[in-house]
Amino acid sequence: MSRSSAACCGLPLLAIVSVVVLLAPRPAGGYSYRTEYITVPVDHFSFTNNDTFRMRYLINDTYWKSKNGPIFFYTGNEGDIEMFCNNTGFMWETAKEFDATVVFAEHRYYGESMPYGPNSYDNKSRLGYLTSQQALADYVDLISHLKRRGSPRHTSEAAGPQPRCGNPVIAFGGSYGGMLAAWFRIKYPAVVEGAIASSAPIWQFTGMTPCNAFYWVTSSAYVNTSAECGLTIKASWKAIDNVTKSSEGKSWLSNEWKLCSPLSDANSVSSLKNCMSNVFVNMAMANYPYPANFLAPLPGYPIKELCKPMMNHRENDRTLLGSVFKGLNVYFNYTGTSPCLDVIGCGTTPALSDQGWDYQSCTEMVMPMCSNGFTDIFEKSPWDFEKFAKYCHTTYGIQPVVDIIEKIYGGKNLNAASNIIFSNGLLDPWSSGGVLQNISKTVRAVIIPESAHHLDLRASNINDPESVIKARKLYKNWIKKWLSGYRDQVKLSTC
Repeated sequence: MSRSSAACCGLPLLAIVSVVVLLAPRPAGGYSYRTEYITVPVDHFSFTNNDTFRMRYLINDTYWKSKNGPIFFYTGNEGDIEMFCNNTGFMWETAKEFDATVVFAEHRYYGESMPYGPNSYDNKSRLGYLTSQQALADYVDLISHLKRRGSPRHTSEAAGPQPRCGNPVIAFGGSYGGMLAAWFRIKYPAVVEGAIASSAPIWQFTGMTPCNAFYWVTSSAYVNTSAECGLTIKASWKAIDNVTKSSEGKSWLSNEWKLCSPLSDANSVSSLKNCMSNVFVNMAMANYPYPANFLAPLPGYPIKELCKPMMNHRENDRTLLGSVFKGLNVYFNYTGTSPCLDVIGCGTTPALSDQGWDYQSCTEMVMPMCSNGFTDIFEKSPWDFEKFAKYCHTTYGIQPVVDIIEKIYGGKNLNAASNIIFSNGLLDPWSSGGVLQNISKTVRAVIIPESAHHLDLRASNINDPESVIKARKLYKNWIKKWLSGYRDQVKLSTC
């Protein structure tokens, strides 16, 4: 994965736009787009840092019919933007219906959009510009640029500024991208006409959601598939402790589970358990009704496949752990090409940046999570803010701020917001921190019982549940209302 060069210094803080265009359309899971770059400030909110950097975005104007056509804008997540472009087929399908330009904007400090190139993560003075507020300001500059240059088919601004009110913008996003889409509409209602925020846990923060809610929802996905499966997973933690008390037991489990690095001490056993927890969460997130390759290559309804060998939680420890390993194989070796289970990095996705999100979770994205081992299938793990804060200080030299998101975006007080659809699948662990009830006539909650993590934003599939199909139809109706309302306002304006 290539990274952009270090930011230019000494340029004025105002966004001087320079665009580099990759002219040849690039295929993205059946979609085509151009890769372009816009120069934006590293710091939008002070006058003391004049550094700039190139932010990447992907654009397709195939469906563009007029200079007043809408812009469907994806607010990029914590990873390479191409990954989200590949997995957001609903945007592409809907853009065709609405004659819209499709834009996928890459979040700063992820993918190629590195403010200080390969040195962007070197120290907290450089990494400190990795915030949701700065990212949203990047998106404002990008939208202003797209509107100024008129039809997105033309990459030159030589024709002069175009009316900015001619192109209504609809924001889309899933997960953290969904949070950003909602916050984009909340913070910049003059820029974004409406937002589809899928699987957006905007309330997964201190004082808004109980810390055990996330793992309770995750557990439900397994227990509702098979009660015996849930009990087997629950029993596996103690079984691992029992087996790994001896060196012989550690050696047996290392061989039985084909670990790339054999278990040697308590830390390695803890890493194995963390690996298992990550896998169980990711399987719940990607519990789609058809084979997919979002977080890993997985079959349709992967939890059902994982649970098949877990038939008896009362088996002896070694027999039980053998059945658990067969289930875990569905996640880490579904293709049959992995020679061993690598605990390091287990359950992570290469296209997502663990380092970037780890930093964000230590600053503004403090999401308390805990498990109790009774109402969930996970090992007991209380939320310890002091321990967490110590880790953040040791790792990054910073102190987490638990209420900053509430201060900036309003927390649960969304009465002043408008034109936002919050969708949540009840199979998705992140629904625990989502908006599950209507806030107002224009801030709506869509509950999709049969959906996992932002399944509704994926491309149409013959195996889609009826609840997902209905949800997408609802989104389109709201987009029509938003665009109609926008155009009515334009008629009354001086544009």
